[in-house]
Amino acid sequence: CHILYSLVMASFAALARLSTRSFLARVPRAQMMSTIKFTPSHEYIQIDGDVGTVGITAHAADALGDVVFVDLPSVGDKFVVGDSFGSVESVKAASDVYSPVEGEVVEVNSVLDSEPGTVNESALEKGWFMKLKITDTAGLDDLMDQPTYDQHCVEEA
Repeated sequence: CHILYSLVMASFAALARLSTRSFLARVPRAQMMSTIKFTPSHEYIQIDGDVGTVGITAHAADALGDVVFVDLPSVGDKFVVGDSFGSVESVKAASDVYSPVEGEVVEVNSVLDSEPGTVNESALEKGWFMKLKITDTAGLDDLMDQPTYDQHCVEEA
């Protein structure tokens, strides 16, 4: 009986560890979802402290088609909300991209120089354009959260 009790307790402990791991594996994704904001012109910013990672959404990448060129800003460039910081070209069209917040470029995704199709494959994870040190957070309140952006895309179609 004692052996059976030990086995049952060990099973519960293992299940609790798995459940905790499963929960912890989901936490970063949940936090990421709450820190991504969107513009009406289909740029996104993923906020991590005072740095925002900026790119175009998967919706925009799909609408453009196969991306063949991305014009990126330079580290040190400064932008205010709505400034064009570069462009993206596809087999169908070219489009300027606009800064969703005020800030200074601290990093660019140089992978896009040689592999612009990364934007189509992974717009939010690997296809980002630049990282900005956010210098004014006031504009963040004007951006859309995920459900609002999804509705915006439906209404725009």
